[in-house]
Amino acid sequence: MITASQVKDLREKTGAGMMDCKKVLTEADGDMEKAIELLRERGIAKAAKKSDRVAAEGLVDAYITEDGKVGAVVEVNAETDFVASNAEFKAFVADVAKQVALNNPADVEALLAQTSISDSTKTVQEVLTNKIATIGENMSIRRFERFETNGTVAKYIHGDGKIAVLVDMNNASEELAKDICMQIAAAKPEYLNRESVPAERVEKEMEILKAQAMNEGKPAEIAEKMVQGRIGKFYGEICLVDQEFVKDPDKKVSQLLKEKGAEINRFARLEKGEGIEKVEENFAEEVAKQIKG
Repeated sequence: MITASQVKDLREKTGAGMMDCKKVLTEADGDMEKAIELLRERGIAKAAKKSDRVAAEGLVDAYITEDGKVGAVVEVNAETDFVASNAEFKAFVADVAKQVALNNPADVEALLAQTSISDSTKTVQEVLTNKIATIGENMSIRRFERFETNGTVAKYIHGDGKIAVLVDMNNASEELAKDICMQIAAAKPEYLNRESVPAERVEKEMEILKAQAMNEGKPAEIAEKMVQGRIGKFYGEICLVDQEFVKDPDKKVSQLLKEKGAEINRFARLEKGEGIEKVEENFAEEVAKQIKG
C-alpha cells in the first residue's frame, strides 16, 4: 500500500507529478531509490541527490595554518539550530578545526582521545562532554578532512557555518583559490575529474541514459550513440573541472585553470547535516505526552 506521505516525499525529491510518483512507487513496491530510477529512465525526473532529503543541526568550520600548507574542515552536530549561534559552541567548533589541522588525528576516535589544544588538562572528548553539560544539548564531532600540501590550501565558509570548503591547489592566486572554493560550494561537485568517478557509477548512468533514449522510441543503435553524447552532461554536473564556471558559464573550470596556469589537487566540501536523516518531531504531540506523564 503506497501512502500519501511516500508520494509527497518522492515528489519533493524529484519534482515529478503526483500521479507519476504514485505510479512508479507502486511499480517499485515502495522502494524510493528504485522509484527515482524509474522516473529518471522515463525522463520525468533528474537525479535526486541523497543530501536533499537530509538535515541536522550544528556547524561546519575550517582552519588553515599561516603558511597555507595545512588545512582542515570539520562538522560538529547538535540537536537544534539554536546552538549554532551559541558563542561557546562556535568557539569549540573552531578549536576542533584547528586541532585537526595541527595534530593530524587518524580519525574521529583518535581526535577525541587527543589532549585538547584549548585545555591541556582534558582530552577533546572531555571538553566535548563538558560542553554538552553546559550548553544543554547532545553534540558530536561527526567528520573532518585534512590537507597537507606543497601547494596552497584555501578555505571558504558559506551561510554562517552551513557549508565549508577546503581546496588544495598549485600556482593559484588568492582570488582564483577563492573562486574555486565558491564554485565547489555552489555547484556541489562530487569528483575532481572524470578519472575520479568510479566505473560502476558511470555504467549505471549509461544504463539510465540508454533506457531514457529507448523510452523515447529510439532504436538500440541510435540510443547507444545518444548515450555517448549525453554522458558528457553527466560529467559536467559531478566533476569539478568539467563544470561550467559559475562566474562565467561560457567557460569550463578546466579552461579557467589552464588560463591561469593553476591546478587543483583535491577538494573537500562539508555541508551541515548532509547524509543524516533528521527525525521530524511533532512538538505539540511531545508536549501532550509529557503532560500525560
